[in-house]
Amino acid sequence: MALDFLAGCVGGAAGVLVGHPFDTVKVRLQVQNVEKPLYRGTFHCFQSIIKQESAFGLYKGIGSPMMGLTFINALVFGVQGNTLRALGKDTPLNQFLAGSAAGAIQCIICCPMELAKTRMQLQGTGEYKQKTKNYKNSLDCLIKIYQKEGLRGINRGMVSTFIRETPSFGFYFLTYDCMTRYLGCEAEDSYVIPKLLFSGGMSGIVSWLSTYPMDVIKSRLQADGVGGVTQYKGIMDCVRKSYHEEGWRVFTRGLTSTLLRAFPVNAATFATVTVFLMYMRSEDNIPECEPDPVIHQPSNL
Repeated sequence: MALDFLAGCVGGAAGVLVGHPFDTVKVRLQVQNVEKPLYRGTFHCFQSIIKQESAFGLYKGIGSPMMGLTFINALVFGVQGNTLRALGKDTPLNQFLAGSAAGAIQCIICCPMELAKTRMQLQGTGEYKQKTKNYKNSLDCLIKIYQKEGLRGINRGMVSTFIRETPSFGFYFLTYDCMTRYLGCEAEDSYVIPKLLFSGGMSGIVSWLSTYPMDVIKSRLQADGVGGVTQYKGIMDCVRKSYHEEGWRVFTRGLTSTLLRAFPVNAATFATVTVFLMYMRSEDNIPECEPDPVIHQPSNL
């Protein structure tokens, strides 16, 4: 269990470094004003951020996911593994249920972490050198939100996060299990790493596609009130107003950057986890890639 925990932390860190720029673009596209849009699309958003805010602008808010990484991976690996063992059989349905349980539990940490990340990513939008800086870092962001809005403010977007994460992790674990079994993940296979990269990347894409509209709602709710004006009363109010003002396409806003991010992030995360486990287990002659009830699955989608 300790080895899985360490592997998840290392792999998750690699995934955050690879995918955070794409996540910044996704959030900017999701919450921009439809009447006065700053960005025409994914690639224009990338170019604009680098030009106006430097390359470091793409990494705004990275402290928050890094801070929560250890706890999230501990919860995901622990809950998924124990739930799968409690269910008894390693079946596709049990893989989905165990993954869903892991996704639901980790929302406790994921929601405040993403709230700070979102607020940091929106800070200084369009400014090369920020004239005003409300938050020094992710921790300072959470402290100030707590001081102003209390515990409820820290957990803004918790319900939408729960609705997104629960089925998303279920599909993620299920897809990964099916892909690795279908491709034949054997330690002696010279192509095992490309197979694992492909399996992890495709699992990330499937998991995002399964619940992406709810991610848009979650981002809007967590960004609501940043400019001093609150627009939404809750999830359904956000859905109604977003659809009324922008149509159904609003629920796919930022999807391109998300999918571009999903494959390399999950591929990098999973490859790092696998290589780490292979190295650590080599002395004990434990098969690195055997079908095991506890799937060594990266948690950073």
